[in-house]
Amino acid sequence: MTRRTARGWLTRHRKDPYVRKARREGFRTRASFKLAEIDRQERLVPAGGLVLDLGAAPGGWSQYVRRRMTGGGRLVAIDRLPLSPLPGVETLVADLEETTSVTRQLEALGLERGTAVLVLSDMAPNLTGDRVVDQAHMFALGVAALALARIWLGPRGALLMKFFQGPECARMQETLEEGFARVKILKPKASRAASAELYLLARDPRLV
Repeated sequence: MTRRTARGWLTRHRKDPYVRKARREGFRTRASFKLAEIDRQERLVPAGGLVLDLGAAPGGWSQYVRRRMTGGGRLVAIDRLPLSPLPGVETLVADLEETTSVTRQLEALGLERGTAVLVLSDMAPNLTGDRVVDQAHMFALGVAALALARIWLGPRGALLMKFFQGPECARMQETLEEGFARVKILKPKASRAASAELYLLARDPRLV
């Protein structure tokens, strides 16, 4: 990114209405409003129960979920990067592609497999600019999120994951349809129009 390009991006970022709204409402990132929009449409975030937030840093999704969980429950935010403390949010530093290790850490918190109501994944790779490479990396992260969802979701649970438009998205959708009764693609208005990101929502895991 050139200096001119960087300055242009920073200017657009500062003028972004969702960035300004996040500052006013105390959210760490504009991404909170992507989840809020999906939640309004899909009635996704539960009042209670167990929720796992994968790739949670810097914590915008966890902030929104915690505010919505009026009935209590437990929210665990997991990322490779340390997450600054958030009230009512338990945090883990872990490599989310290491399914066994993450599962052991969650069990060490006293959590039981198959009890999560919702698994969220806003994970994305560091972009290289090569669409083929970036799609492959995104697919690998989707597989990691799905592996944890299969272990932790209850029978009426839901998985929401970020993905990129492209051929690997169709492949991931097919993979999700094998394991869930209902799958749909969502593109919230809060997601920048120029962005290739979208969200895959899978509900009701099929019994294996």
